[in-house]
Amino acid sequence: MGTRAGIIVSGAVVAATLAAVMIVFNIRPGASPQTLPRSPACAAPPGKFVNFIVTVPPQPLPAAPFFDKAGPARHFAEMRGRGLVVNFWATWCAPCVKEMPDLDRLNARLEKDGIEVLPLSSDREGAALVEKFHQRAGIKTLPVLLDVNGAVGRALKIGGLPTTILVDREGREVARVVGAATWDSDAFAEAIRRCVDGGDKKPARA
Repeated sequence: MGTRAGIIVSGAVVAATLAAVMIVFNIRPGASPQTLPRSPACAAPPGKFVNFIVTVPPQPLPAAPFFDKAGPARHFAEMRGRGLVVNFWATWCAPCVKEMPDLDRLNARLEKDGIEVLPLSSDREGAALVEKFHQRAGIKTLPVLLDVNGAVGRALKIGGLPTTILVDREGREVARVVGAATWDSDAFAEAIRRCVDGGDKKPARA
């Protein structure tokens, strides 16, 4: 009797676990494993990229504003239709500073594809400090943008710097890279294109 009761309890635990998984992933009873939400077109470039995390399912971006050096508020919604590489960084963050020239070259590389790098600085000293850094580091293509009071970072649950969000043309987060990366490479650029376009080649915007 004890063994039989144990089997019944184990079966109940398994059933409860499966039910929880079905709720989390919105699986209908009888659905095949292929109905699990996934994004096969979006994947890390070849190599060991343990910090490249595909966002499944893709998530809409927050309405929290960021700011350019002139001061006006900007929103992700106004950039819908473009692919975005949103990098959260600061001038006091050594890994951030190290990867910024790579992101600068990546921005130039992806411009023709209608994909833009948006570096959102957390520096409290504001645009003047970021501009000085750009001049000192020879940054040529990246805009000066500020995440004032970390509002965007908090909305996206950014846990540390640097963290980079890949955004598709529908305005959804499709992947994130937690920590630094070697951005200016053919493999990484191609991975970004596939994540942004869902594997489909789309014409670049003028």
